[in-house]
Amino acid sequence: MDSTTVRPAEFVDHTTVTPTVEKDVVELGRAASHEKAGSDLKVEVTAVQEPDLYRPLKMSEEIAHEESILTVRAVVVGILLGALVNASNLYLGLKTGFTFGASMFGAIFGYGILKLFSKTSLPVIGGPFGPQENSIVQAAATGSGGIAGLFVAGLPAMYMLGTMDGSNPRDDFGKLITITIVCSFFGLFFVTPLRKFFIIRVGRELRLIFPSPTAVALTIQSMHAGAAGAAEAVKKLKALGVAFIAALIQKVASLYATGVLYDWHFFTWIHVWSNYTSWAMHIESWGWFFEVTPAFIGSGMLIGMNSALSLFGGAFLAWGVIGPLLVYTGECAGKLQVPHDPNWADWYTYASLRDLGKATPSPRYWLLWPGVMIMVCSSMAELFVQYKVIWYAFRVVGQRSCQSINAFLVKRGKHSEFFASRAAKEVKGNADMVEDPATPEQQVPVATWSLGLLVTIVLAMLIFHFQWGMHPGLTILACILGFMFSFLAIQIGAVTDQTPLTAASKASQLIFGAATSGKGYDLHDAQRLNLVAGSLASGAADVATSLTGDFRTGFLLGTPPVKQWYAQFMGTMISVFLAPGLFVLFTTAYPCILDGSDHCAFGVPSVAAWAAVARAVTDPTVTIPLKAGIFAVVMGVFSMCQVVFRHYYLVGEREKYQKYLPNWGAIALSFVLPNPVFTTASLFGAIIAKVWRHYNLANFNIYCYAVAAGLMAGEGLGGVVGAVLQIANVSGDVYGTTVGCPAGIC
Repeated sequence: MDSTTVRPAEFVDHTTVTPTVEKDVVELGRAASHEKAGSDLKVEVTAVQEPDLYRPLKMSEEIAHEESILTVRAVVVGILLGALVNASNLYLGLKTGFTFGASMFGAIFGYGILKLFSKTSLPVIGGPFGPQENSIVQAAATGSGGIAGLFVAGLPAMYMLGTMDGSNPRDDFGKLITITIVCSFFGLFFVTPLRKFFIIRVGRELRLIFPSPTAVALTIQSMHAGAAGAAEAVKKLKALGVAFIAALIQKVASLYATGVLYDWHFFTWIHVWSNYTSWAMHIESWGWFFEVTPAFIGSGMLIGMNSALSLFGGAFLAWGVIGPLLVYTGECAGKLQVPHDPNWADWYTYASLRDLGKATPSPRYWLLWPGVMIMVCSSMAELFVQYKVIWYAFRVVGQRSCQSINAFLVKRGKHSEFFASRAAKEVKGNADMVEDPATPEQQVPVATWSLGLLVTIVLAMLIFHFQWGMHPGLTILACILGFMFSFLAIQIGAVTDQTPLTAASKASQLIFGAATSGKGYDLHDAQRLNLVAGSLASGAADVATSLTGDFRTGFLLGTPPVKQWYAQFMGTMISVFLAPGLFVLFTTAYPCILDGSDHCAFGVPSVAAWAAVARAVTDPTVTIPLKAGIFAVVMGVFSMCQVVFRHYYLVGEREKYQKYLPNWGAIALSFVLPNPVFTTASLFGAIIAKVWRHYNLANFNIYCYAVAAGLMAGEGLGGVVGAVLQIANVSGDVYGTTVGCPAGIC
């Protein structure tokens, strides 16, 4: 989704939603600079000089030097706020395939809590509070709010395919924790040395703006900009709190009247009002209804009109044009939702991924392959057009490795001409290299991340061998793929704010499908290995992208990287236990999550997609439809051509036309999602933001991100409350109504 990752990270199976438009970041920076200049909102924002976003931000002179920022209060508050987002992401990810970042939520709510604490004289929680400590709260929140993507995609897919030893996650809780540890800390350790490369060495040259982390830094800066900043921060905090509570209440209430408060099935209503004789159910069958989902209305407010229109356009193309044509020509077939009931004889589902071995597939399975191909091709094209950067990165890594080996040999009185000559040959940088504000003492020690990485890889080989049946050689391959795809994800996410986790996971699944083919694995073993490898690549890329984003936020605020790293490390320590526990909670409340039922409260689109790819590359009875494969290749090539066209032709004076190009990652995501309902809500949110920005830019800059963050977190936490109510047997299934739902099914 992880993820404006949307970071629509990572348009991805489990997409992390964060602000995506670079212009919004610049406008926020102007507004923040204006706050430092004064509080007269009548001054034109555009009259303020644009801040240089490749240098640390200039803070208010009223801010005192922060002696200690890695405080107990900052870490604990950040972890608690991140835990809320983690719980929210489990619900939203299982329901829709999207997850959301914790940075903005942690930054704003963390400011409010610690600002209140700072006014007391109590030990530990009292004392001054500044922007760098605020960034520690945000980093801890990112750590504890992460890794939810594993539990909304690859891991539940293993249960869906019957590849796990236990019948439910409670039986496999230990295994779930160990694989989470490997995926989390592998990404955390190996990406640490890449901070200097992405943020310092090539940041300005490649315009790696990191939109979401930059927006978080600018928000923190504005909140700490003296009296005017404090007043603005209070406004943001109130807006976030109101949106959070309103979304939570609306979600919980909607569980008892889904057809009234959440899903508006206009075409079902027409069908009922016409005495069950209308054409309307033909449209309803394709998922064309409106969902009052605060989370996706909020995400639409963040991702901008281009991404929102691309999402909606892709959904219309997939579920309004291609899908119906496939059914009309007999290429695909649907499945009756309510057999033997003449009142609902025209209500079908076209989104089932069950019975994949049938000769006539569902439209969703047919559309899955063009969607995956477009994601992989467009993401790879984005990487390949930066071939100079990749080559430079390998040269830098090689030279640094030679330096380390040479220093090790010299300490032991030995000499190697090979390593010595290459260690002395410094890789030439570029003239635009950013000055690093962090001193060597403020960097993460090499011994810390290198030893941690070594231990994690060894641990991965042991865990994957004894618990998951993976040969150590395949584990090394999975780690290499995880590193490669993380590099890709960071590079693309830094420019577009869309982390291609789908490309990482699906490419890893395809490679492992080839690697295990003909090696004597039975079907379930091959599928399990396929999903484990994809999970490692996707999970590592997710964590690596989040940490690099935190480093970018800290760079702008002058926060020492080592302190941010420890904050996220401690947050991650919590998430590796929290995410599996929440997964057990949801699967206990809703067992249908694991069996792929067509009538489940959770659509699990990512889970079904992962399972379908695993089956396609391991099960000889499951094939990719020929026409789907041809169409996928054509669309993949077309999406690559657009990347080349944008990168090499729409430059200079023509660069202004780039914003009119469709976002193929968003279009592809709409092909993968089982219906267009989420894209419709996102478009609605984007329209709200567009109108709001146009008529009151200053008000928009103050409130928009806060409101959006509150809406997303509030609905997700409402879903967690719903799971608890379900287990307690007091949910909407028992005491609610299905008025307004087709055939009484919502």
